[in-house]
Amino acid sequence: MTIRLPAPGGGLREYEPRTNPLVLAPVGPPASRTVLSAAHVVADPYADTAPGGPAAVDWDATLAFRRHLWSHGLGVAEAMDTAQRGMGLDWAGAAELIRRSAAEARAVGGRIACGAGTDHLPHGTLPQIRAAYEEQLAVVEESGAQVILMASRALAATATGPDDYLDVYGHLLRQASEPVILHWLGPMFDPALDGYWGSADLDAATETFLDVIAAHPDKVDGVKVSLLDARREVELRRRLPKGVRCYTGDDFHYPELIEGDEQGFSHALLGIFDPLGPLAARAVRTLDTGDTKGFRELLDPTVALSRHLFQPPTRYYKTGVVLLAWLAGHQDHFTMVGGLQSARSLPHLARAYELADGLGLFPDPSLAESRMKSLLTVHGVPR
Repeated sequence: MTIRLPAPGGGLREYEPRTNPLVLAPVGPPASRTVLSAAHVVADPYADTAPGGPAAVDWDATLAFRRHLWSHGLGVAEAMDTAQRGMGLDWAGAAELIRRSAAEARAVGGRIACGAGTDHLPHGTLPQIRAAYEEQLAVVEESGAQVILMASRALAATATGPDDYLDVYGHLLRQASEPVILHWLGPMFDPALDGYWGSADLDAATETFLDVIAAHPDKVDGVKVSLLDARREVELRRRLPKGVRCYTGDDFHYPELIEGDEQGFSHALLGIFDPLGPLAARAVRTLDTGDTKGFRELLDPTVALSRHLFQPPTRYYKTGVVLLAWLAGHQDHFTMVGGLQSARSLPHLARAYELADGLGLFPDPSLAESRMKSLLTVHGVPR
């Protein structure tokens, strides 16, 4: 059996799906690395919504997917970029997501960290930005989850230089009751964050970032770096204070960054570990045994899929992530909050299916093939 997929440059080509999925039984948490998957949300396809309106979330399916990740020993990074934070999911929806997911994590013994930002404040003064951060910080802490301090569009728009970042983050770290994860999200993921930490010069921005950490090392569990620049991440992690982790957010170079070198390694907080969850867990458990070759043999072949999903405009990678969740049977539809299922072309989605199928990521390849064919039919591709 073959399936007709859009070919590069136009037309159609035949593809023969694999019939044997990669069988990956649930495992316990990795021992040598902390691994968090940034998880997507499942939209309610029956809700009468429109782009720009409040997100309608299918809570049962959304929480079921988190249980899937926890069952494979992964932690969940909640209400982050992958959950369409600021791209369809507003703060009201994110706050409910945080509360529900944190309660679910307690029920099943899963690890969870949640994003706190300022996305309910379009713009404001520095005191208003601090207050907005504090409001979200309180919601996360009250839920019992670890805090991830997300980058703020409002702060990027208001700050006049590095001192403003030092002031705001210093204030927040003093307020935090437990060590937090600081998130540096690059402009490829959110153009509104260009020049974060007070400079478009990444070398200068890095110095400010390190100054924030050095002033409060006891309040920083780790840093999540999403700049898609492996060299810069390695240089940064070598300069972190002792005890402060580096969580890679580099969806292009994660195998070598997680493996590390003689001077250290990165932990992981990755959107690509949403579709790769079971395989990623198996790979890191292999690394736990000291088998770096086996680790790379499992994870290296996934990079082509990740690079495809995260190709520019990178911020639309969520569309491919949700497509793969639908094809894998984790949800019953390919609908996204804010209508973001339309953000990638049919050839892009078809290639995502092909790459994921080649890796054996679909537990039921026949279901994935049937669903892909239905999507192709809707787009006018003849069977």
